[in-house]
Amino acid sequence: MTVDARAAARRPIHWAVGGALVVATALVPSAESAAAEQRSEVALRYTCSFPSGPEEAAVVVSAVLPTEARTGEEIRPGQVAVEVTLPPTALARFAGLDAATLSAVARLTVRNSVGDKSADASWQDLTAPPTALPPPDEGEGGGGGDGALTLTATGDVPTVTFGSPGRATLAPDALGLALTSVTEAGEPTTPPGLDVACTPAPGQEPELAAIAIRGDQDPTAPAPRPGESDPAPEPTPARPEEGLPPTAREKIDALSEKRREALENDPGSCPIEIPPEWVMTTAETYAAGYANAAKLDGAAALGPAFMKVVLNKRYINDSCASTVDVSSEVNFDYEGKRQLPPTKATFLSYGFMPTTATMTLEQVGPPAAIHTHTVTNTPTYPEETTVTAQLVMRLSDVEVNGVPLDVGPDCRTERPFEQVLKGYGQSYPPAGYLVAYGGTLTGYAHIPPFEGCGATEDLDPIFTSAISSPGKKADNYTKMTQAPLCVATNPEGPDCPPRKPKPER
Repeated sequence: MTVDARAAARRPIHWAVGGALVVATALVPSAESAAAEQRSEVALRYTCSFPSGPEEAAVVVSAVLPTEARTGEEIRPGQVAVEVTLPPTALARFAGLDAATLSAVARLTVRNSVGDKSADASWQDLTAPPTALPPPDEGEGGGGGDGALTLTATGDVPTVTFGSPGRATLAPDALGLALTSVTEAGEPTTPPGLDVACTPAPGQEPELAAIAIRGDQDPTAPAPRPGESDPAPEPTPARPEEGLPPTAREKIDALSEKRREALENDPGSCPIEIPPEWVMTTAETYAAGYANAAKLDGAAALGPAFMKVVLNKRYINDSCASTVDVSSEVNFDYEGKRQLPPTKATFLSYGFMPTTATMTLEQVGPPAAIHTHTVTNTPTYPEETTVTAQLVMRLSDVEVNGVPLDVGPDCRTERPFEQVLKGYGQSYPPAGYLVAYGGTLTGYAHIPPFEGCGATEDLDPIFTSAISSPGKKADNYTKMTQAPLCVATNPEGPDCPPRKPKPER
């Protein structure tokens, strides 16, 4: 079908398309609040899991936030900083690596609450620049004193919107640190990085800030102040069924007009990228399913896996091609680590020998990519979603015919492998797989050879022969069911807190 580019540009862009964009009804910012701002800060103690054992770290979280807002109004935390002070005992391992500097990427979970409703937002990609490590024999250094090191991670974080009036709070929770060490010569150490999971010590008041949320029924009414009794909450908002609110539509129409003018000046310049700060936010969900291992004549259960999603990192509308492409990201999270929950499975190795093992899929590299491609020149708006993750498989607690087999602490695939899952759906009416509403994703993966298996003997060839399938991608079929998203900007929504789906074979 031939589509006239100028006519396509004049049409409103339907942001309910692309499963991730169904949530846009709660994300497009309204007018900025004129409320006073507050510089909020909370100092907390965290327990961090280092290879040498648990270490206590001092953490200070700070941000600039409004003192009040209206229901449905976007709140954007500003000047966000997470200051982490690591004790000398936690830094000892880096001295053994001849490390000169240490940098970090912090991932902080923040619980947004109003009344009895709450949802967790993920403040991801907060970056602390390289900081000089204090010499082991020096009492002060790195800004922390007494041989400690302070890393200050900063960056932009997602917005939050509260749908009910009352006293809303933001409270830091779990903290993840991706530490990177570099030598004096500027070369990565071996190993180059360390992922550390931190949890708040019990008995603390973790509240970062309180915001008085005013209902829209009486715009002139004073907002309830923190500590005052809250009015009755509004009914839970219904799931959006069509389009965007009028203010959002005006902005989209303005972009359409901008595109029309661009086409008149340069007919070849069709794609337009929507500024990500308009729509980017975080969400949470679970996914569960099964992965076949063809050589073992069986399937291993996966999940329920908790997932932290960053929606709409990139949005491109191509009016010439009548397509919309949306890019999002997702990280698995299990006890603060980027992995799926360990799962125990029993197979028949070589067709006759029962083998039981605990399998752990660890996520490595960048966040998993979610790409949704939607065709907009048909009434149903069909779309295809592709999720691509880099994983490493680890094996532990192996028994062969009931007899324990010591595979050692580091039995894993010799390199990461790519797991690609696809889902298909349509927006009008909603059907099939949509990122916001969930559904079924399927795909294949091939498992690389194994290494590091065997405490007293080399068992790599056995596991490679029994499990790996290089070059035979279709041998390992995976089917995952994703639950609807719980979006951080709408903690009172019908899909919060996130539910665990029932896996399908």
